[in-house]
Amino acid sequence: MRLKHVVPAALLTLFGPLALTGCSDTGEPSSEGQVVADVNGKAIHKTTFDAYLNHKRIAQDNEKLVERELNVFLEREGLAEVILQQKVLDAEQIQVEVNEFKKQMLASRYFEQYLRDKVNEAAIRNFYAANPARFQTRKAHVAHILIRTNPKMSQQEREALLTKAQETYSKAVSNQDFVLLAKQYSEDLMSVKKGGDLGWITEGSIDPAFTKAAFGLKTGEVSQPVTTPFGFHIIKVLEEAQIVKQPYERVKGDIRFELRQQAKQAEMKRLMALVSINKRG
Repeated sequence: MRLKHVVPAALLTLFGPLALTGCSDTGEPSSEGQVVADVNGKAIHKTTFDAYLNHKRIAQDNEKLVERELNVFLEREGLAEVILQQKVLDAEQIQVEVNEFKKQMLASRYFEQYLRDKVNEAAIRNFYAANPARFQTRKAHVAHILIRTNPKMSQQEREALLTKAQETYSKAVSNQDFVLLAKQYSEDLMSVKKGGDLGWITEGSIDPAFTKAAFGLKTGEVSQPVTTPFGFHIIKVLEEAQIVKQPYERVKGDIRFELRQQAKQAEMKRLMALVSINKRG
């Protein structure tokens, strides 16, 4: 490979405000004449090299790096052309692959810019403000006593445990200390250490029967034994259900994703409506 002309380092300082320019017939600088080098007889214009620097995120005032990248760019440009001239590779296949990459890149870059403009901070905040119900949940602070069951138990065994649960409920509503009852009877090894306290639970996040009972009670009230796959629960509401709004900062990422998906689908539909395809044969 032979580079017929490589720009010397001294001239690279002209890439900034002065640039390497040619002149038109009128004596004015011509964009067509801004040639930085010839590679295998083909002119390489400054606009092409500038686009390359932009792609590589290289500042044009970094003279040493620009000089190095220019030489790399020209060498690779020349090498690629020489390789094609060897006629070892299928040029048409390469062109198809390049074209496929180009189509993929065009779509990717287009939607990247389109969605950045379409789904901005204002759009996300507007959606958050316009849909308050979506970003609020009901939570209740509850404790429970669990009498465990398992599918292999006989009906007689289950009835015995239900009787135990009912007796525990009776003690709870007769003003016996729920914390002490939980430590004595509950088989939930995690919550028993805290007197049965489960903390704040979100509506719908646990078993439906448990949720219905817990969110139907007021502060201080205790439920009848509630059956779930885990067993029998005696539930006490420590603080009744209240609405908790999710902070904007916590949900804005989810909103952005949703809006981008919607915007992309709508724009894709619009673009495809402009496409004209006529199959032949």
